[in-house]
Amino acid sequence: MEDSKLTVRAVERALDIMLCFTGATDLSLTEIAARVGLHKSTVHRLLASLEGKGFVLRNPVSERYRLGYRIWELSANLSQSDDPAVVLLPEMEWLRDQLDETVSLYVRDGVERIRIQAVQSNQAVRRVAPVGVRLPLYVGASGKVLVAFAGPEVGEQVMAGAGWTAALQREAYAAQLEAVRELGYATSMEEREAGAAAVSAPIFDRDQQLVAALAVSGPSNRLTMEKMKEDAALIMQAAERMGKMFRG
Repeated sequence: MEDSKLTVRAVERALDIMLCFTGATDLSLTEIAARVGLHKSTVHRLLASLEGKGFVLRNPVSERYRLGYRIWELSANLSQSDDPAVVLLPEMEWLRDQLDETVSLYVRDGVERIRIQAVQSNQAVRRVAPVGVRLPLYVGASGKVLVAFAGPEVGEQVMAGAGWTAALQREAYAAQLEAVRELGYATSMEEREAGAAAVSAPIFDRDQQLVAALAVSGPSNRLTMEKMKEDAALIMQAAERMGKMFRG
């Protein structure tokens, strides 16, 4: 039993190391150890095992690590027929061309949202949306969509989460979610980032299960509240078309 626990702990630690690369291209041993909270000797042993299996690569000159080719081998076997990031990309590009603003796709993971796909605006001043970023659910248009159209327990989890602050009133937040459900879309104006605005609509599959949140974002001086309300109908129509691409 004890050996089994040690094995599971080693696997968890190795996975924690892999997850360090969701926000960085390459990392040093010291940086990885700091991120996972382990001694450098332990991290070094785990990295050696991961390197041996091809999951990480070590630059012998800089002594920095990056993801290995085995990751791409695994990702090649993902079922693209049900992957929103792949299936919805053409529609996202179409929407970007119509509105000339950055278009993003978010999914919920616990009390966070993850940007799984993005199509950048062609404008010189634009909202840059890197893929793979994790963001809180309690702020932002897409966050409100992912909470409003999920089960009521999700809202409770968000309000009980560590990121919730006293400045956020539960009653006001609940009222916002109700308004999102009634309108069918959500907006945000400089809620998470100064100078940025966004409007988002839910994507449901054919069984009316929430798949993702479709969001259009840009500078708040261009993407005004009036402009977002004007664009909302087009965004909701695009989201409805996207939902029909999923079997449910």
